[in-house]
Amino acid sequence: MRKIIILLSITLLMACNQNPTLQNYFVENTESTDFISMDVSPSILNIKPDALTLEQQDALKSFKKLNVLAFKLNEQNQAKFAPEQEKVKTILKDEKYQQLMKFGNGKDGAAVYFVGKDDAIEEFVIYGSQKENGFAVVRILGDKMNPEQFMTLFSALQQSDMDMSQLKPLEGLFK
Repeated sequence: MRKIIILLSITLLMACNQNPTLQNYFVENTESTDFISMDVSPSILNIKPDALTLEQQDALKSFKKLNVLAFKLNEQNQAKFAPEQEKVKTILKDEKYQQLMKFGNGKDGAAVYFVGKDDAIEEFVIYGSQKENGFAVVRILGDKMNPEQFMTLFSALQQSDMDMSQLKPLEGLFK
């Protein structure tokens, strides 16, 4: 009985000390009317494997899914914009999110982060913000990806017959 109580105590302490994560942030805001949320599977790409190089096929195999969470700024939620944006920025300051590149100016811009090791990346995160429209966070989840595969995947997208109707909810977010 004493061992069970000790195990439960350790589990509770560990659960209380967890920092916020993007995954939790996505789950917490999926149903909010201020956010647009989407999960995209690799099937949306409609890529014929025989039309790809071996490198592109490997990159596609390492890609598991894509999650999108976008805060669409409007007159009713302007007061929520800065606090929500700060929550995401705070999460991305965690040492597990390593910045790969950043571009933009002032309040508009984007950054790419990754989680994992250089040769075994579990997740790429793209964060973009425009002060007039809102912000979006894209999580590209995979299995042992690397930066070259990430770029190769984007080159493979040019050969895809993507089903754009699945991306309709994001239409007009960033214009």
